[in-house]
Amino acid sequence: MTLLIVGIVLFLGVHLVRVVAPGFRRSMIARLGENGWRAGYSVASILTLILLIYGFGQARQVTGMLYNPPVWMAHIAITLMLIAMICLVASLLPAGHIAAKTKHPMVLSVKIWALAHLLANGETSSVLLFAAFLAWGVIVRISLKRRQRAGEITLRPFVSAKYDLYAVVIGIVAWALIIWKLHEWLIGVSPLVMTGA
Repeated sequence: MTLLIVGIVLFLGVHLVRVVAPGFRRSMIARLGENGWRAGYSVASILTLILLIYGFGQARQVTGMLYNPPVWMAHIAITLMLIAMICLVASLLPAGHIAAKTKHPMVLSVKIWALAHLLANGETSSVLLFAAFLAWGVIVRISLKRRQRAGEITLRPFVSAKYDLYAVVIGIVAWALIIWKLHEWLIGVSPLVMTGA
């Protein structure tokens, strides 16, 4: 469990630098340059992600259940994951209505993903992991809203509704692949087993 906690703190800490230590970020960019900062940030993200994944795998072997969610929660979680995948894809495309209305679709996707897994997983290590990511999403969304008000960032302008169609189609395909096999291959648990299907 210790490795998991360290992994969560380091991984999410790296992704909260702009929020909690903007001065440090600016000083490092001044020292390393934009490209140097991005390279260091990417390496730190990858290394802390590896630690997080390893720590989670280790913690799952020793932690018990914090609560036992009813089976129908898994159905809700799977439905929420479809929405999360569509939002994720929308965040990677030029802005359609989905991206324009949600403002920060990737952050929303993470929050929905975390909430969905909290509904379907009562294992202590899982609750810790997904609650941390949900908290991260809330903190980042508040920060983005403040930065927008301060004029530090501007929202992506609407481009075309065709990107909503792309987001929905690609999101559904990705969601179906995850439900069908990818989740089982990557995580070791099939979402369909959780629903009793």
